[in-house]
Amino acid sequence: MKKDIKIAISGRSGCGNTTISRMISDILGLRFINFTFRSIAAERNLSLTEVLKLAAADDSVDKEVDSRQVELARKEGGCVLGSRLAIWMLEEADLKVYLEAKANTRAGRIANREGGTIEEVAAYTAERDKQDHCRYLRIYNIDTDKYSFADLIIDTDNLSPHEIAAMVITKAREIE
Repeated sequence: MKKDIKIAISGRSGCGNTTISRMISDILGLRFINFTFRSIAAERNLSLTEVLKLAAADDSVDKEVDSRQVELARKEGGCVLGSRLAIWMLEEADLKVYLEAKANTRAGRIANREGGTIEEVAAYTAERDKQDHCRYLRIYNIDTDKYSFADLIIDTDNLSPHEIAAMVITKAREIE
């Protein structure tokens, strides 16, 4: 495996981006980078919902998140960058991984993590996906429905986090 490998992992909410990115960074001893709207919310003492509303009205919120995470990833040394746009924004990534899952699977995972009914979470997540997609097209001309260029696309519906991480690590070890 390449010594200073940079791995970018993307997918919609509930696909396992953060969980898998953290696992891989721990197993391979790489920096874990996951600067997101949640990070902005914590820095500004706001709720995630408040930050999402800000982002919907002000493109600078997205640009701040995206530029800060890419800046962190570009520092010397290997890393795992997990974010919605990682595979598009970190162009020099050695391995680009896209995680996908059905809407009901994602809603169930999010409900388990954050609470709420699956129906409520599914409706909220569908709306958030739609808003994110429109924003990324407008701001960056990135269509997040087009990820076939990724080096590895994993359907996470019926896989455990350990199985997913193992698939990514196997692929990473092939990179010289």
